Amino acid sequence: MTTDIPGTTIFDGRMAMKGYGLNKMCYSFNRAENRQAYLDDPEAYMAKYGLTDAQKQACRERDVLAMIREGGNIYYLAKFAGLYGLNMQDIGAQQTGVTVEEFKARLLAAGRPLGGH
Repeated sequence: MTTDIPGTTIFDGRMAMKGYGLNKMCYSFNRAENRQAYLDDPEAYMAKYGLTDAQKQACRERDVLAMIREGGNIYYLAKFAGLYGLNMQDIGAQQTGVTVEEFKARLLAAGRPLGGH
């Protein structure tokens, strides 16, 4: 089994361990009071979950790709993205290095629906 897919971060056991605190924090956003606590004081909330400096910086920058590189699982990170009104098209645009409008145009050109935000 190959784990070298150019441009892709493989989420395996090593990455799960690396991202444990980040993913646990994002899972906590299932509760409205936790989402508000994060928005009120992101630094304290990130410290509560023991995020690394790189994970904290990725959160500050709302950089989902950096969060994935730091062990974030996309299913948990979707909770984080929702805090800031980011949808899957925003994340797809980050992943492909284009604007959201360009990403949507690519989806339409490929015959894919724009739903699923």
